[in-house]
Amino acid sequence: MKDKLHAHLSPHGQEHLLAFWDELDEADRRALADQIGSVDFGLIDRLYRAAHCAENWAELASRAEAPPALRLNDPHNRFSPAEARRRGDEALAAGQLGVILVAGGQGTRLGFDHPKGMYPIGPVSRATLFQILLEKIVARARQHGVRIPLYLMTSPATHAETVQYLKANDYFGLAAQDVNIFCQGTMPAVHAQTGRLLLADKANLFLSPDGHGGLLAALAASGGLDEMRRRDIRQLFYLQVDNPLVVMCDPEFVGYHLLSQSEISTQVVRKRRSRDKVGNVVMVDGRMRIIEYSDLNPLGDEIVERLGSDGTPIFWAGNTAVHVIETAFLERAARSDTALPFHVARKAVPHVDSTGRPVVPDEPNAIKFERFIFDLLPEARIGIVMEVDEQRIFAPVKNGPGERRDSPETVRAQMIALHRQWLEAAGCRVQPGVAVEISPLFAQDAEETAARVEPGLAVTRPRCFC
Repeated sequence: MKDKLHAHLSPHGQEHLLAFWDELDEADRRALADQIGSVDFGLIDRLYRAAHCAENWAELASRAEAPPALRLNDPHNRFSPAEARRRGDEALAAGQLGVILVAGGQGTRLGFDHPKGMYPIGPVSRATLFQILLEKIVARARQHGVRIPLYLMTSPATHAETVQYLKANDYFGLAAQDVNIFCQGTMPAVHAQTGRLLLADKANLFLSPDGHGGLLAALAASGGLDEMRRRDIRQLFYLQVDNPLVVMCDPEFVGYHLLSQSEISTQVVRKRRSRDKVGNVVMVDGRMRIIEYSDLNPLGDEIVERLGSDGTPIFWAGNTAVHVIETAFLERAARSDTALPFHVARKAVPHVDSTGRPVVPDEPNAIKFERFIFDLLPEARIGIVMEVDEQRIFAPVKNGPGERRDSPETVRAQMIALHRQWLEAAGCRVQPGVAVEISPLFAQDAEETAARVEPGLAVTRPRCFC
């Protein structure tokens, strides 16, 4: 086996991966051989060579224009909110909508040694992100008298625990046959100077998830696309696991998507500052795309703070990572070799050196390759942007406790403020400083809240309406 692997690795200069072969037992040898066999070394060679031809972000950003968008409360939008909601409700009632939930991340930044979806975020109930999001799917499905299937993507680091957790909690009300859990792929990391793959230890390559753009390949490999076809799922509501305020399968958003005949639609928020840490949705050469905030950071204010002909900022639209995607478009992209290109990330990657000694670098020493789902935007024949109210819809848990923004404390405060508004609009009196929470199974919005609570109700202590 060693000779065969050596012959396979030699044309790519990767023979060092067998340096410790003679020290391994039979099980470790088989595992290492399987890992080596799964790597497309020709692809790695091409990606490494391309990594040294960085995109000219200054030139790209200088050509960027603000995206055409359905702006919040703009009477000049092509369609009214009422029209959009009617069309979205029709699509939901037809049972042709599914949900894609990307949940491969761990709660490392939160000091939480589990999948991020298991993080307790409910301000009163301590419900986890998974519970809140899955119950939102259940609530929307009940509202329209249909079943809404969930396609949940994990990573190798979160897959087993996620499966166990959701099964133990009966998928929070979703039917087991409507929950499709699949694992994204991995890519090896290479040494930045040599292009040689790194070993995590003597028996294992250093592998990391291939990014949320790995969705296409993983969904196809798992049979998810085939199942969507069988179930006649025509649109997919895409979200990431960190946002408990998302309006699940938002009828208005779905309606705008369908009325516009869009192939992929994106929810955005108006950025507070030009250098906010969100991706920027823009138009470049007539195609929609996203420029990451990290790629704008090195650029001067004369580019980042440019104004359009109407006097509004070019880089105003912050990506929320919430999309509606046509299933047919996703299938077409899955058949393309170029729809989702790999991006380069330079990282500090721990590994073992040629003697087997562990190395923990302080500076970036390696290149990782990953794909991003938003690279589908320029592939779409028609795509739209819809602005939403950040305070009502967007509260991602991204930073650790104590941070000033996107932390557990700020997200819980945003949830409390929104649910307080719903209760007060329904005629309830909520004592100042009292935490309130509304389960999606109780109400999905202010209108449903008003139908469920008694006007004049006084809330004087923390309470979850479940």
